Amino acid sequence: MSFLPFYIPGRKQLKIVIVGGGYAGVAALVTLLRHMPDARITIIDPRSHHLKITHLHETFRYPLQDFLIPFSILEDRFGCRHICASLSIDERTLLHWQNDKFLVVNNEIIDFDYVLIASGAPIAPASKSGNVFDLQDFMIYPGSGLLDRELAVCNASEQFISVVGGGATGIQFLFEIAHFLRRRKVECRLRLVHGQNRVLQQFPEGFSTYAQSRMDELDIDFYPNTRYQGQEVNNVVLEEKDTGRQFKLPSAMSFLFLGKKPEILLSANAFGQVMVERKPLQNIFTSGDCCIYNSSGSNTMTAQSAVRKGMLAARNMLRHSGFLKLLEPYWHRDLGYVVSLGPTDAVGWLALEGNVVGGVPALLIKEVVEAQYDLLLTGIDTYLI
Repeated sequence: MSFLPFYIPGRKQLKIVIVGGGYAGVAALVTLLRHMPDARITIIDPRSHHLKITHLHETFRYPLQDFLIPFSILEDRFGCRHICASLSIDERTLLHWQNDKFLVVNNEIIDFDYVLIASGAPIAPASKSGNVFDLQDFMIYPGSGLLDRELAVCNASEQFISVVGGGATGIQFLFEIAHFLRRRKVECRLRLVHGQNRVLQQFPEGFSTYAQSRMDELDIDFYPNTRYQGQEVNNVVLEEKDTGRQFKLPSAMSFLFLGKKPEILLSANAFGQVMVERKPLQNIFTSGDCCIYNSSGSNTMTAQSAVRKGMLAARNMLRHSGFLKLLEPYWHRDLGYVVSLGPTDAVGWLALEGNVVGGVPALLIKEVVEAQYDLLLTGIDTYLI
């Protein structure tokens, strides 16, 4: 059993429920079992598999199955239990859980010592017709198969595809689609519609400059400061942000990447404990995109922050169960971020946000980060505290 600072076990075996089997939930699972191998852990998640959602844009090159890990495999690997269900969570529910130390799922009573809520943030809802797609569709169909199917039934003489959203997800899909069309030698034009004046607005300007120069090289049309209003049969309806003028452009299909919109956004203290009525619930922790920590650590909605929060919450649950009850505050700062620009290019920053790198160096950073998480899924933790 690995050494955990400030942790003197007070019980031989803890019963822990993890609500959500995404990046934060899996990181917590591995961390808990690293320090308490005999912990009884139950994961509650409505899916049958853990999804490496940050890889979905790569399904234009690889099978979707490469990024799905059935919970049955994790059950065998880690000795945990998966219950396929979703839970409705509000402050009243949380208070009941804290007082009762049990919850009910699928008509089964689950006792616990601690609960970790790591339910993530769902995709922002959008009105969709038959030729409009979003991230939910790529969770079911690989990008290559979906695009092949839609192009086969498209009757336009000069085909256009609209990608809406110039954040990290939209940009990664945009470039994968562009390279996919080139590999297949499909005569089709791409356009990007974005509500801001530059892409990757949440990052340093160097990200935008690099990405937009690559868009020019691939002959991708860019409509900045433009809002998506809807998709008709063979047209996309757009609106100029400044003037409100609406107009239509030919478009065989639209792909919407409008970001995340948390159904719940829990408040947590610096140790990861859920705050209700300005008081911490001692046995209810949270991590991932569904929460904001009241600390100086990173609250970005990224896999990197989700993993770090999941690990911290797991360590603090163990410490809280011990004799000392000295908890660790969340101080993690993102060490870098990389946006993929297709199979052979990327842009990112490392160590300092102003240190923008592109091309091969950015790809190497991306591969190292992905390798770390792949090792974690096997039970090997290479992350530094």
